[in-house]
Amino acid sequence: MIVVLSGGVGAARFLEGLAAIVAPDQIAAIVNTGDDMVMHGLHISPDLDIVTCTLAGVIDRAQGWGIAGDTTECMQWLGRLGAPTWFKLGDRDLALHIYRTARLRGGASLSQVADEIRRALGVQVQIIPMSDDPAPTHVITDQGELHFEEYFVRERCQPAIYGVRLHAAGPVQPAPALLPLLTNATAIIIAPSNPVVSVGPILAVPGVREAISSTTAPVIAISPIVGGAAIKGPAVPLMQAVGMKPTALGVATAYADLIDGIVIDSVDAALAPAIAQLGIRPLVTDTIMRGMPEKMALARAALDLALA
Repeated sequence: MIVVLSGGVGAARFLEGLAAIVAPDQIAAIVNTGDDMVMHGLHISPDLDIVTCTLAGVIDRAQGWGIAGDTTECMQWLGRLGAPTWFKLGDRDLALHIYRTARLRGGASLSQVADEIRRALGVQVQIIPMSDDPAPTHVITDQGELHFEEYFVRERCQPAIYGVRLHAAGPVQPAPALLPLLTNATAIIIAPSNPVVSVGPILAVPGVREAISSTTAPVIAISPIVGGAAIKGPAVPLMQAVGMKPTALGVATAYADLIDGIVIDSVDAALAPAIAQLGIRPLVTDTIMRGMPEKMALARAALDLALA
């Protein structure tokens, strides 16, 4: 089983490419739930839904999130009633949240619900939340402590960041399938996701770093930073806030105790020797996933590096 540590958009696109060259039922995505929150009384799991809907072929590709062709009648009425509408949810998207919330209140675990939704949408890749327990990621800013989605969506990444608090709700346990998957993986790939708020929460789950460190499987990362900039999202200020250098070398350094190799973009080829000095094998290629051919090529590059 190829196990992929996954955030949202970047991971979902990588998984598309991987599922096109490897049997999808031989892939397991461990997905960040630090972005999860409750709004309008509903349990919302942004990264789980992005990964699931992307692999199901129903994602709104222009946005990278939400469901293609969705309408917003419910949100318009919520706004009319004075409810907050900063986190925009389409009507079809709301169906996922309603179903998830009802099942959780009925006693199902988040892992069970994620599996039910991916099966209903015809997704063969296993999709596992990092934990069934609440584990929100908070950002410490000049406007106070904010849930990551408040910082990212409502405040549009404008507040200055001073730090990040993982698992603000308290101690969590790994999802039941998580550690066995890592232990028995044939390869572990850290997707091109934000190392602080997408991959960081997964690695902070008790037992995860230890399981990856002790595995005999190759562990490969893909840098989400190209030429000192993030492909998508606020990775750069978040990395700076926690003392990481926002470069491909900085990403490699952050994962140095875990990975055997890292895929970096051709723009960052000059950083390859410094990465190699860390004892990490660099592979230089085009990492920008413009379409399916590029997604598949990046997946092949990661697998080639894993098998090298």
